[in-house]
Amino acid sequence: MIPGKQYSFDTLLQVVRRRAWLIVLPAVLVAVIGAAIVYSLPNLYRSETLILVVPQRVPESYVRSTITARIEDRLQSISQQILSRTRLEQIVTDFNLYARERADRQLMEDIVEQMRARDIGIDIIKGDAFRVSYQASDPRTAMRVTERLASLFIDESLRDREVLAEGTSQFLSTQLDEARRQLVATETKIQEYQRMHNGELPAQMSANLQGQHNAEMALQSVGEDLNRDRERRLLLERQVTDIIEAANEPKPADPAKPEMAETLEDELRLAQQALLAVELKLKPEHPDVKKQRRAVDELEKRVAAQKLEGTLASRPTGAPVAVDAAKRKGLLDGRADLENLDRQIDAKLSEQNRLQGMVGMYQSRIEATPVREAELAALTRDYETQQQSYRGLLQKKEESQISANLEKRQIGEQFKVLDPARLPEKPASPDRPRLYLIVALLAVAVGLGAAALAEYFDRTLRTEADVRAALNLMVLATVPLMRDA
Repeated sequence: MIPGKQYSFDTLLQVVRRRAWLIVLPAVLVAVIGAAIVYSLPNLYRSETLILVVPQRVPESYVRSTITARIEDRLQSISQQILSRTRLEQIVTDFNLYARERADRQLMEDIVEQMRARDIGIDIIKGDAFRVSYQASDPRTAMRVTERLASLFIDESLRDREVLAEGTSQFLSTQLDEARRQLVATETKIQEYQRMHNGELPAQMSANLQGQHNAEMALQSVGEDLNRDRERRLLLERQVTDIIEAANEPKPADPAKPEMAETLEDELRLAQQALLAVELKLKPEHPDVKKQRRAVDELEKRVAAQKLEGTLASRPTGAPVAVDAAKRKGLLDGRADLENLDRQIDAKLSEQNRLQGMVGMYQSRIEATPVREAELAALTRDYETQQQSYRGLLQKKEESQISANLEKRQIGEQFKVLDPARLPEKPASPDRPRLYLIVALLAVAVGLGAAALAEYFDRTLRTEADVRAALNLMVLATVPLMRDA
C-alpha cells in the first residue's frame, strides 16, 4: 500500500481478488472457532413469576393503614432481606445449586454474590406489580428456586407489614403513656394550685363579690343594731343611776344620835342596805358582794328562827321596808338588763369584727383574682395543649391497633402471585443466532483486516500511478508484462 495513494473501487476489487486467500482463511478460522465457542456455551434457563400488590380489602375510609411507604421502597427493603447471605445460602443448600463451584472450593461469599448479581432478577413493572426471576442450567431448578423466592417475598411482606404495624403501635403506646404521665402531672399541679388558692380563683369572682356584698349588708345591719343597743344601754344606765341616787338620799333622823341596830330586824335592814350599795358598785361575782350576801343570808335565818320562837319584838316596818324592796328589785332588774345588753353588745361587736374580717378577706380575694387568673391561664394553656396531644395520640393509638389487627388477620395489603413460575421450554441464554451473526461479522472483519494489513506493508509498484505517487517522477515509458509462451 503506497502512502498517500487514493484507491478507487476498481482498485479495491483488484486488492480483494489479489488477497482473496488472505481474506478467506482468517475469516473461516475465526468463524469456526467462534461458532465452536458459541456452541459450547452452557444453556441457561430462566423462570419468572409475576407478583401483584393487592391493596387491603377494608376501605381506607374505615381503617387507615399505618404503613405508608411506597411499593418501590418496601420492595427495596424486602429485597435486601431476602437477598441477604443467610437466605441465599439456605437456598443454595436446599436446592444443591452451584455444585461445581462448591466442589472447586470456591468461597460461599463469591457464590452468593454471583447468584445475587447475575442469576436473580427483580424488576418493578409499571403499577403495583413486580417480576422475580432466576436462571439456572436446569429448567426445573430454575422454576423451583423462582417459586421459593416468590414465597419468600410474600411471607416477608406479611411479616414486614406486621412488624411495622406492631412497631408503630408500640411507639404510639410509649408516647401515649408519656403524654398521660405529663397530663396527670399537670392535672395534679392545677388541683394543688386550686387548693392553695381556693377562694381567689377566677371562677369564684362572682361568689366573692356576692359574699362581699352580703357581708357588707350584714355589717351595716349589725352596726345599726349595735347603735340601738348602745342607746338602750345609756338609757338603762340612766335609770340605774336614778335608782342609786334615790337610794342614797339621807333619811330624817336624830343627828345627834347615829343609827344603830337595836334588834335583829334593824341589823338585817342595815345589812340589806349595805348589800345594795355594794351591788351598785361591783359585779355579782365580786368577793365583797358574795361576802355581804352571805351575811344577809345568816341574818335572815336568825330572824326567821326568832319568829318561830315567838321572841321577836320588832317595831313596825311597813312602808319604808316595802319601798326599799321595790328599789332593790328595780335596781337588780336594771342591772340584769344591763348585763344582758352588755352580752348582746359584746356578741354584736364580735360579729362586727368577724364581718369586717370577712369583708377584708373577700376584698383581698377580689384583688388577688387577676394574678391568679394569669397564673391559672398559663397552667390551663399547657394543660389544654397536653390534653389535645393526648387525645390525638389516643386516636392514633387506636387506629394503629386496628391496623395491626388488620395485618395480623392478613386482610391488609398483600403480595399475590399473578403469574406463577413455569418450567422454561427453551433456554434464555445464550442467544446463539445473535452470537453466530456476531461471529460471522467478526470473521469477515478479521479477513478484511488481514488483507488491509498485508496491502499496507506491500511496497510493490504495480501501475504507472503507483510510480508517480511513490517517486513523484514522470513516466516516460512502460514495459508490459510478458508471459512465456
